[in-house]
Amino acid sequence: MRENNSGEKTRVLVVGGTGTMGRRIVRACLAEGHETYVLQQPETRVDIEKVQLLYSYKRLGARLIEASFSDHQSLVSAVKQVDIVVAAMSGVHFRSHSILVQLKLVEAIKEAGNIKRFLPSEFGMDPSRMGHAMPPGRETFDQKLEVRNAIEAAGIPHTYVVGACFAAYFAGNLSQMGTLIPPKKKVNIYGDGNVKVVYVDEDDIAEYTAKTLDDPRTINKTVYVRPTENVLTQMELVQIWEKLTGKELEKTNISANDFLADIEDKEIPHQAGLGHFYHIFYEGCLTDHEVGDDEEASKLYPDVKYTRMDEYLKIFL
Repeated sequence: MRENNSGEKTRVLVVGGTGTMGRRIVRACLAEGHETYVLQQPETRVDIEKVQLLYSYKRLGARLIEASFSDHQSLVSAVKQVDIVVAAMSGVHFRSHSILVQLKLVEAIKEAGNIKRFLPSEFGMDPSRMGHAMPPGRETFDQKLEVRNAIEAAGIPHTYVVGACFAAYFAGNLSQMGTLIPPKKKVNIYGDGNVKVVYVDEDDIAEYTAKTLDDPRTINKTVYVRPTENVLTQMELVQIWEKLTGKELEKTNISANDFLADIEDKEIPHQAGLGHFYHIFYEGCLTDHEVGDDEEASKLYPDVKYTRMDEYLKIFL
């Protein structure tokens, strides 16, 4: 059980608790012993999957708080009930793109005046390092920076958790676009495939996130999720799969020019995705800078037994 200095459990509100990261963060906070609350928005009442998911959290010990982004006072009332707020809003163009909704949350936190820490929706590339990113994908980073600026201008204590590719989107498919499972015969290799990338199971990202919440070492800091054994090149990832299956894939190397050749002809979500892939696999934006032991999650929390990619890929056998 995690307790604050007064001996009470840390109260955490998860906003976006039915999403890909949100559902994992809810469970991780419960597992960490935090008193966990989940924001329930009015529109979820008619979504059977979300209703069932939210009430499954209640069975695990979480509490639901009703509030709406269109009702400022309801958000203020919600955040007044907790110590820490974690947001997990979608920031990818092919799903809902709702990063800036967090500005309403910042306003509520500012008015409530009681929040000891806010973790905005981050988890991927560090937006502070993506000023050069290509449009339209850079919109994600610009919006995340807008939220950060609002947090800092309001003097709200915070932690930013960044730095990893979600394994579900980048590892199981051997980093192929347009699929979430491994290719059977052929695989596209970006450039020479030797740029270092960070692949992390989303459950591990959630566990690290839950551990940072009341850790004094992470207040007003950026925490990078970069577990040593999961810093792999695309070629290393492919070779892990080939070793597991005993079959060699036919490889096609895609040059940077070819990768971006017809990007303007694509739909906006596809353009954004191509841009993000380019920055990760050609530029190496996740690993082109040093990270100190005091700002890297697996060093801060060595007790977390994170999933290595050879184990992760076994689910696809």
